[in-house]
Amino acid sequence: MATKIRLQRHGKKGRPFYYIVVADARSPRDGKFIERLGSYNPNTNPATIDLNFDKAVDWVSTGATPTDTAKAILSYKGVLYKNHLNGGVTKGALTQEQAEAKFTAWLESKDGKIQSKKDGLLTKKDADKKASLEAETKKKEEMAAALEAKNAPVIEEEEVTAEAEVTEEPTAEVEVAEVPAAETEVTTEKVVKEPAADAEEKTPAAE
Repeated sequence: MATKIRLQRHGKKGRPFYYIVVADARSPRDGKFIERLGSYNPNTNPATIDLNFDKAVDWVSTGATPTDTAKAILSYKGVLYKNHLNGGVTKGALTQEQAEAKFTAWLESKDGKIQSKKDGLLTKKDADKKASLEAETKKKEEMAAALEAKNAPVIEEEEVTAEAEVTEEPTAEVEVAEVPAAETEVTTEKVVKEPAADAEEKTPAAE
C-alpha cells in the first residue's frame, strides 16, 4: 500500500489549521488517515509546527512520500536530514556518533536562525508601535493648534487703523529762510561809500 504524508485541513474559514497525517495515497485529502504525526498552524509568525519527530523519521524511512507542503515542513524540522544521516550510517559512510554530532550542530544552527527571526519580529513590532504613537501624538497636537486658531478672537481692521492713528504724533517742520550772500555784500558796500561822497562835496566849499 502506497502511503503519503499530507496535511488535513481544519479550522475556520480564513484561519486554516492543519493536521500532519499519514494516509493511503488513494484516500481523499480530508478523509481517513492511518496515523497523525502532528499539527501545523500558519496563522502565527513564525508558523507553529508540532511534530512527532521519531515517528516521522520512521515513516519516511519506510517509504512514505510527503506532499510538497509536508516535505517543506519535514525539511524545516530536520526529519529529512536525519533520514539522510541514518542512510549514511547504514551504508557505513559514518558512525552513529558522527551522525549525531552533525545533526546536533545542524539543530543549533537552525535554532539560532529561528531565534534571530523572532528577535527581529519583536524589534520591528516595537518600532512600529513607537512610530504609531508618535504619529498619533503629532496628529493630536495639530488638531489642538487648529482648534486654538479657530477659537482665537478676531480683531477688526477699522479698530487696528484707529489705534494706529492715535499712536502716531505729528511732526512739526521748521523752515529756515536763507538770505543770499550776494545781497548782503551789496548792502554793506552802499553803507560804506555814502559818507565818503559827502566828504568830497564839503572840501571845495571850504576853500
